[in-house]
Amino acid sequence: MKAQLTLTVQESKSLIAEAIASLPQVKRALENGKVFLKGGSTVSALSEKLVNMPLWVSGRITPRGAKHAKYEPGDHPHQILIESGRVVKVRDDIICDVVKGLGKGDAIVIGANAIDFDGNTAMMIGAPLGGGPGPAFTGIMTEGADVIVAAGLEKLIPNSIREAVLVAGRKAIDVAYGIPVGLAPIVGRLVTEKEACEILGGVKCTVIGCGGIFGAEGATTMIIEGAEQQVQKVLKIVESVKCASLTGVKESLAECDEENCEECEHIRCVYRTEVCALRWLN
Repeated sequence: MKAQLTLTVQESKSLIAEAIASLPQVKRALENGKVFLKGGSTVSALSEKLVNMPLWVSGRITPRGAKHAKYEPGDHPHQILIESGRVVKVRDDIICDVVKGLGKGDAIVIGANAIDFDGNTAMMIGAPLGGGPGPAFTGIMTEGADVIVAAGLEKLIPNSIREAVLVAGRKAIDVAYGIPVGLAPIVGRLVTEKEACEILGGVKCTVIGCGGIFGAEGATTMIIEGAEQQVQKVLKIVESVKCASLTGVKESLAECDEENCEECEHIRCVYRTEVCALRWLN
């Protein structure tokens, strides 16, 4: 049986969360180990599914460019640790200790801002040294936990991650719409909406188109094929995520603007007064 389906970006995030929650290594880690969820809107969808707790969304891409949250997170978590059914809000000042405590049998789920055709991924970094979580990135890659990268196909770029990493850089940019960023490569099992369909139903999934209008900008259109029972299983899950909305702590979705950008560290942002005065060099 073949079925054609289209998923918006938000629906894809929810489907990816469903698939990651069903992975054997994640189930084992929830039962006998630890699961560390590192911020972002897609990972927030997973956090909501697993423990009914949205995450603080710090960085994001909006029509104004690469932006960060307008407000400080306060008590809202940007990352959490799930262990023996208990949820620990992981502050930036303890993240290194938490990551150091992870290892074989544990799982780490992290988002990405870029995917290349070989399945390599990278995350945009807009704060010096990656901000509070920056020092923990090495441990995420090296302590031996299973790393899962949750990212939709709207993040696919037409060149290699290596090329993107080499050209980007916080201080290499002269002017930027929003935050000048560098890229940190991430190595792990990539789960996009394509892999999500395959994980959830054991089907073959082929992407046949991307994009759309009227809310389907960035959408993915795919064909899934397999036994009728397998295809129907995927379609049932897809139906459950239809009309999914943006995930994340509501207060975190407000982005920095001209009023609070004057004091931020993103000195090459066009929305700062002194940069605006030079925009396009008149």
